[in-house]
Amino acid sequence: MNEFFDPDWGYSTLGVRAAEPRTENREHSASVSLTSSYVFSSAAEAEAVFKGEAPGYIYSRFTNPTVEAFERRLAALEGGQSCVATASGMAAVLSLCLALLKQGDHIVASNGLFGSTINLFNNVIARFGVATSYVPMADLAAWEAAIRPNTRLLFVETPSNPLCELADIAALAGIARRRGVWLCVDNCFLTPVLQQPLRLGADFVIHSATKYIDGQGRCVGGAIVGDAERVGKDVFGFMRTAGPCMSPFNAWVFLKGLETLSVRMNAHCANAQALAEWLDEQPAVERVHYPGLASHPQHVLAQRQQSGFGGIVSFELSGGRAAAWKLIDSTRMVSITANLGDTRTTITHPATTTHGRITPEARAAAGIGEGLVRVAVGLEDVADIKADLARGLT
Repeated sequence: MNEFFDPDWGYSTLGVRAAEPRTENREHSASVSLTSSYVFSSAAEAEAVFKGEAPGYIYSRFTNPTVEAFERRLAALEGGQSCVATASGMAAVLSLCLALLKQGDHIVASNGLFGSTINLFNNVIARFGVATSYVPMADLAAWEAAIRPNTRLLFVETPSNPLCELADIAALAGIARRRGVWLCVDNCFLTPVLQQPLRLGADFVIHSATKYIDGQGRCVGGAIVGDAERVGKDVFGFMRTAGPCMSPFNAWVFLKGLETLSVRMNAHCANAQALAEWLDEQPAVERVHYPGLASHPQHVLAQRQQSGFGGIVSFELSGGRAAAWKLIDSTRMVSITANLGDTRTTITHPATTTHGRITPEARAAAGIGEGLVRVAVGLEDVADIKADLARGLT
């Protein structure tokens, strides 16, 4: 492992150079360590490594040089002390909750969360005696009012999926500190290139590395970033025992993805801005949800806490589900899939895909109607993306 990197480097440099995993062969491009276990020179050395008294790798469920390199690089990008990589983004949320919460604890979460996160809180975490309350993500008074004596965690995804609503991270962090609770921010949509929640006062950052960190829709993975005590010891300890770990090969793919993350995110932002402005002019489109538009109710907040507006554009069509499905089915180039963060533009109908398993009441509370369409804008020529969508808008 190349131990040297300067934390004051820019994000592009950190993405390329931080924690380079070099072996004694001194390879220039990062290698991948595909092994389940590691050998020791003696029984005494094995004992010392297992006890943590000597450095070394033990078993790739919780110690692997390629996974470690990805963890260290992502932590450097987010400004965190520690990172634990997981098998998926949902495994990251689960690991954080099971590592830090106990029976009788309480979570306050935004009602615009990803559908699988809502299902995890309501149908899995709840079975362990941890309750969750949901509040409008932009309503700071509602967050404060929902905190109980047993509340331990505030959980928010900003921008939200799929409406691109924003939470004021610094203000939420102030509430969390004042009330003695933790704040976790899902930073999937923006990545550390466009938003650094820890620098705004959050305690933890969650990532689905499957999305923009990979950038080409190849592998599934997740990560938790935070401090050395709660993440570096508590979450890592859960990972070591329970094992929802990231594979070394996937970590290698994500490590390479970080090298181009800054360039890609800026290109996604440019294409999304152009598409959002074009959609805003289409007669069939009732409303466009994109923080880069001056008409977005939290445009000023986005300018303050983000360095870019992201690659996700959602919009509402008059005509409900029929109009939305007509548009989606009329595309020829854009991929009909619920994944996002790809070089290829994707399109989906949230009410029947990403949020299809939550109740109609929960969808209504989150503002997800039948006419809503989400586009994750890729890196194709934006004129071609517009032309492909135009078929279904006429």
